[in-house]
Amino acid sequence: MKGCRKILIAVNGSKEVLRQGIRLAEDERTWITVVKVIPDNEGELNLTGVRNIGDILDSCSEKERTEINAIASEERLLIRTRIEEGEPYRKIVQVAEEERCDVIIMGAKKRSWMRRLFGDNTVEKVISQAPCPVLVV
Repeated sequence: MKGCRKILIAVNGSKEVLRQGIRLAEDERTWITVVKVIPDNEGELNLTGVRNIGDILDSCSEKERTEINAIASEERLLIRTRIEEGEPYRKIVQVAEEERCDVIIMGAKKRSWMRRLFGDNTVEKVISQAPCPVLVV
């Protein structure tokens, strides 16, 4: 990753992209920001029996942050972790712009032909709108 001073690693369900991104960045002295985007809360909360959705979202965010920081500790790195809420591709692009990142690293899952045809692909949207190169692992 020659010449990259700031790297944004966008994590999804799997933390493997974080491990791969750290491996790619460890040769250089780079700043690593990790972003996890949780979807906006939509729908009728009264139907779910949840009284305080904020507490649940906060606990999920704290769990994600703890897992990310544990991986960084294993690798003996200091990273900045951001938990964002919203449309994933928009938030990833927004964080990359705010942090002035040199590269975005994100993972991709194998998709069926039906999903490729009709589904929205976060990776493709990030690639088309990112202010910097995107590395897909």
